Amino acid sequence: MLLVRSQHYLCRFTKSMIHSRSITSSTLYVHWPYCRKRCTYCNFNKYISNSVDHDRMKTCLIKEASTLISQSRAQVITSVFFGGGTPSLAEPATFQSLIESVARDNVLSEDAEISMEVNPTAFQAHQLKDFKEAGINRVSIGVQTLKSNGLNILGRDHSVQESLNCLEAASTLFPRKVSLDLIFGWPGQTMDMWIEELKQILHVCDKHLSLYQLTVEKGTQLYSQVQSGKLQVADTGLSEDMYLHAVQFLEQNGFERYEISNFAKEGQYCQHNMSYWNGGEYIGVGPGAHGRFQPNGKYEREARIQTLSPEAWMKEVEIRGHGTRSIVPLSLHERLEELLVVGLRTKWGISHKAWSLLCPNQSLAALTQYTEFQQYFDSGLLEINSSGLRASNEGMNIIDTIIVDSTVPPQQWYCLQHCVHHSRQSLKLSWSAAVFQVDSVLPEPCHIKSVDDLAPQLTAWYDVCDWGP
Repeated sequence: MLLVRSQHYLCRFTKSMIHSRSITSSTLYVHWPYCRKRCTYCNFNKYISNSVDHDRMKTCLIKEASTLISQSRAQVITSVFFGGGTPSLAEPATFQSLIESVARDNVLSEDAEISMEVNPTAFQAHQLKDFKEAGINRVSIGVQTLKSNGLNILGRDHSVQESLNCLEAASTLFPRKVSLDLIFGWPGQTMDMWIEELKQILHVCDKHLSLYQLTVEKGTQLYSQVQSGKLQVADTGLSEDMYLHAVQFLEQNGFERYEISNFAKEGQYCQHNMSYWNGGEYIGVGPGAHGRFQPNGKYEREARIQTLSPEAWMKEVEIRGHGTRSIVPLSLHERLEELLVVGLRTKWGISHKAWSLLCPNQSLAALTQYTEFQQYFDSGLLEINSSGLRASNEGMNIIDTIIVDSTVPPQQWYCLQHCVHHSRQSLKLSWSAAVFQVDSVLPEPCHIKSVDDLAPQLTAWYDVCDWGP
């Protein structure tokens, strides 16, 4: 039987609990929104422009980073990740100036991992040396596929040979610090093609590989092509078989699956992403960037989204020091849900220590008492040991299904901390997912106190996107 306690008591307890511990480290994500073309599958916040004001962008990125870091409690930045868009289209001096600015503020760790996404065109491969001199020490190369027909379908602007040349140059400049991105399940791809591609990857991949199943997003060119019948994506069964074969093949060849989409040799994990998956704080800088951090003087971690349009974002940064579009305080319930969702994707799962920081009076073992989890514990897909809660190897193969089935329904938020049970009208998607999806219709700036405040905006968003609960 669940013990009902007051919201007021929970609020007071949560404040004293979170305020009593100090999170002094954070990571920094920097979004460069510009691309030369939009890939057919992409729905990210990116803009096609041939007239980027690099000096203005540099000034605004530096200013916003300084403002948001000072608003946070971060005393050290352990990693920086330049994503996009296509950040390798930026001038190396832009990123160098930002890195130096963070370092001057005495918050950049001496051994910080500083990563950048790279589109493997001949021009951008030529600039790798300049980016290394600017302070980049790790690169993630968006190869996506080593099949020419796949590149055409995905709308990529590089060739297979350019990918191979870029990988070779990067491995020389950044030994053991090169990651490669691959997409599987694209229209026309067969299992034989995938097996051949994986074998080829072994000869060109350094120490890290990320595999992503193609997702057909509404509003993209690929979505229109699939809807019209021009293209047909791989069926679910084939995509699942491709993933399982890749896991087996890569593990047989020395790669470790440390997260469901990420594989590494010799422990060359992406430290920036590791912080995400361990529930760490991160500061998002640049148009459309997302962040999660607890500001100075506040008791709750906040989900933040920066203004989407580069022009509008720069104007806001110039006026008030940052372009924050929305600020959403995260409740303890939401923090616990996020910890489960991201933590179970890793081979280590959720440690007892990480759980106890949010839920000191209730152990992870209590999850075995809940119906949503019982079938997975009984079948061995989830397990609890001295280290914490994790998915077994078999469990990781279907972890998305386990997460969807096991996370607490939004209509009945459970606080395991105090066994609080209360009902409220809500949505059939997690609160955190809602925050990420509705940014295009939120007013600027937007301070939301509860899920109920989102109802009008979400209704409008559903009408526009033809997608609902």
